[in-house]
Amino acid sequence: MSKTQTAETASRSHQAPAVARAAAVLRVLANAGEGLGVNEVARRSGLVPSSSLHVLRALTEEGLAAFDEHSKRYSLGLGLLTLAHDMLGQNPFNTLVQPELQLLANQHRATAIAVQLDDRERMVVVAVAQAPTLLQIRVGVGSRYPAYISATGRCVAAWSDLPETQLKRRFDALKWQSPPSFAQWLREVKQAKRDGFAIDAGHYINGFTVIAAPLVASRPEAATATPRQAIAVVCVSEQLDIERKHALATQAREAAARVALRLTRQA
Repeated sequence: MSKTQTAETASRSHQAPAVARAAAVLRVLANAGEGLGVNEVARRSGLVPSSSLHVLRALTEEGLAAFDEHSKRYSLGLGLLTLAHDMLGQNPFNTLVQPELQLLANQHRATAIAVQLDDRERMVVVAVAQAPTLLQIRVGVGSRYPAYISATGRCVAAWSDLPETQLKRRFDALKWQSPPSFAQWLREVKQAKRDGFAIDAGHYINGFTVIAAPLVASRPEAATATPRQAIAVVCVSEQLDIERKHALATQAREAAARVALRLTRQA
């Protein structure tokens, strides 16, 4: 499917076109940052206005969208929070990883996050722990970013077994604040496979170092699969010397190993 294909066109070939249209409208509302009228939702989603109105009314009835009578605009509904809460509650990774994140955050006065790879090559934040510091990166549960960027992206690439040509294509699509060269990134990808962790020193976010460790399956038959979960710690670069950086990376790797083992035992 091309990027220019509209939701109407896409929905005709979708097995459940009504679901495709509803998903398109929800994505528009999620990315808007403010309420939108029917015509604007239609324009951004690629739907005709009549279809847009039908979908918006159905979503509002289910509590997944909200309608402001005064402004005549639609926004996301609180019902999505209930669904998200229930989904997170069914994911044992969130529960098992939270104590490890808090320990890392408190010990290193940093922001620690747990991420999970979705089916669209994006990392989604599923848990967060933050220490009270004056300068920190604010990250919310549900935030998402490309799978191959930052330190977590090096881990994904390291276990992906993709040929270099495909890795290059994914690398070229990434947006960094201070981009590394592909050659440097590829060296760090290979280093991540050897070390069991990866470090992004200010390339993704200027002034901040991101250290990530993937949850590698402990079962031999799954040990080579691409990790779908990882722990990442975000620190102010100036506060990390070489010794502390290595200690933090080692602790993140050990924390990821503990969580992976507990998940295996629960399976």
